[in-house]
Order: sequence, then structure tokens, then C-alpha cells
Amino acid sequence: MHARLALADGKIYRGEGFGARGTCTGEVVFNTAMTGYQEILTDPSYCGQIVTMTFPLIGNSGINPHDFEAQHPFVRGFVVREACQSPSNWQSEDTLLHYLEHHGIIAMSGIDTRALTRRIRTAGAPLGIITTEEDYTDEELAGRARRMTAPDGAALLDEVTARRTVRMPGEGPRVVIVDLGMKKSIAHRLNAAGCEVIVVPMNTSRAEIMAFEPDGLLLSSGPGDPKAATAAIETVRTLIGQLPILGICLGHQVIALALGADTYRMEFGHRGANHPVRDIRTNRIQITSQNHGYAIEARSLESLDVTVTHRNLNDHTVEGMVHNQHPVFCVQYHPEASPGPRDSTGVLQQMLSLMHGDTGGGKTACQ
Repeated sequence: MHARLALADGKIYRGEGFGARGTCTGEVVFNTAMTGYQEILTDPSYCGQIVTMTFPLIGNSGINPHDFEAQHPFVRGFVVREACQSPSNWQSEDTLLHYLEHHGIIAMSGIDTRALTRRIRTAGAPLGIITTEEDYTDEELAGRARRMTAPDGAALLDEVTARRTVRMPGEGPRVVIVDLGMKKSIAHRLNAAGCEVIVVPMNTSRAEIMAFEPDGLLLSSGPGDPKAATAAIETVRTLIGQLPILGICLGHQVIALALGADTYRMEFGHRGANHPVRDIRTNRIQITSQNHGYAIEARSLESLDVTVTHRNLNDHTVEGMVHNQHPVFCVQYHPEASPGPRDSTGVLQQMLSLMHGDTGGGKTACQ
């Protein structure tokens, strides 16, 4: 079936549709990962977005039951250069085409994803529409894209957060995870390290969190504008100094806002498994997995009692910071990877050390 992608600037891309039939809308972004499309599709941080993969062949390892980051995909649409129809992998139990069709995700192939990526890098991530329907003219599609508004951050968070508290038993420290759109790998990595993990909805209050008698608190990754996470920001503000706190991706930005810093929307964000990050303290470089469209305003940190610990080598954005007095630290990248390299798994080990009682001051404990 034929498919078209219309951008808000009037550009129309033509290709072949696969997956579900119909029309979808969202922010059009690109991901530079060569592998891990299954984790990307099911990452709640992509809620509200049409994801373009820059690697040309997608679907060649099929779909397996082990690599999901959520129970269903969260992308609004999916764009690839070529979709493999005959996957080959020992774990594969389904094809990408059938999986997307089953979950109602509209996708398209056969377009020049390099040209689309360059357009996004030049003009910023636009709003767009994918349709397999022939009822709309190109002009009508482009006009509809121009009239679109950005996805509402609060609505995205409400869509991805946990509906109830979930417990994962363990014999080690007890960590509460505030679910802002958590990838399951975050909880599983901590649980595999022996932690008792308690996942709670994003609007869980300070009193409810402390009633669990946690040894630590983690703010998860998630989609959209961090300023929409008002309940989580206020909760973190009241818990600073009360227990060790780690923020990942959106959680990193939430901690910054709770401390009084500011955030801003990036032109096209960081999405991929190959983003170089420099640890300022050691001058070592980590290759990291990232997925975000907002960043911390570096100047807003200058008057706060924090130290920036990591910078992105490509654009020098803030990738990590630590509180100088309290055991609070956060990173913009994904230390749990999934997909991507595991250069930065030490971040989770730092959190484990803090929960085990290594409280030698915020700055020291997080090194």
C-alpha cells in the first residue's frame, strides 16, 4: 500500500506503507542506533513521536519476547528506508511488519531517510502526519500538519506512568522508582543487583513514598517537557537531603527543576546509542544511549549548589550533575542502555553504594 509523510513545513515524502492502515500524527524525530529497534518501539519516552531510523535496514532480526521495554509500543508512527520481510535470528518469533500491524502502529518504508534526517537537523524536529489513506490531497495533508499543536506534556506523562504500585522483591536495599515513563530495564537492572524495587505512579506523594521506608529514590526516564511533571518536581524538592536520589533522562531534568534550574527544548534532541559523553572529573569518554528532546540550561545551574559532572562532546550540553551537600545526582543518558553500550552502568553502582550507606557527601559519594 502507498503511504505519505507530510511535514508541517509542507514537505511530502512518498513511500510504501506497512504495519497498520490509517493515519497517525506526532513529532517527527530520528534515531541513529544501528540495532535495538524493538526496544526503541517500546520505549515510553517515544510516546507522541514518529520515529525515523537512520540505519537503512530495519527488522532483519525479527521480534523476540525478551527485548521489550514495555508491554506495547509507544511510538505514534515508524519510518525506515527498508523494512525486512524475512528476518533471520534464533530468538525471532514474529516479523516487524506483523508486530506493528497487530499493535495498530502505522509505518512506512522506501523513503530517503538520510534526506529526512538532514531536514530535521537543519530545521528542527517538525510535527508531521503519516497516512496510507488516499482521501487527502498533498495540500490537505500539509495544511493539517501545519495546524497541528505539539503533544501535551502532561497528557503524555499520564499515558505512560504506572497505574498502580508494583513490587519486585529483593534482599538488598529498597529503592522506590517514580515512573515517568520507565523502561523496564531500569527496574530489572536494580532488581538483578539485589534491590527490592517499588515502582510508583508519577503523582505519588512524599508521604506515600516515605511510608515504604526506602533506602533510595530514582526518577525514571520519560517523554515530553519536564516542566509538565509538576507533581514529581514538588515531591523531589521536599525529599532532597532525606535520602539518596538518582535521576535518569527526564528524571535528570526533573531534579534540576526541583533545585531551581531551568530547561529548554532542543532543536532535534539526542536519540541513539552512540552519543559521546565526557566525565569532566576523570576526562574519560563514555559512549551512551540517549533519548530526549529537552536539556538543562547550563547557566541556570551557576547559582546552585551543584557541580556539572558530564558534558556531551557533540554540543556540550549538560549530561550529568551532582549536589555538593546531599546524595543527589543525575545523568541525561541511559545507564541501563537497552539498546546501546553499557559504558555507563557504573551510575547504577553509585546508587547502590549510596543506598548501602556510603554517604561521604554528595559530591564524593557520586564519583
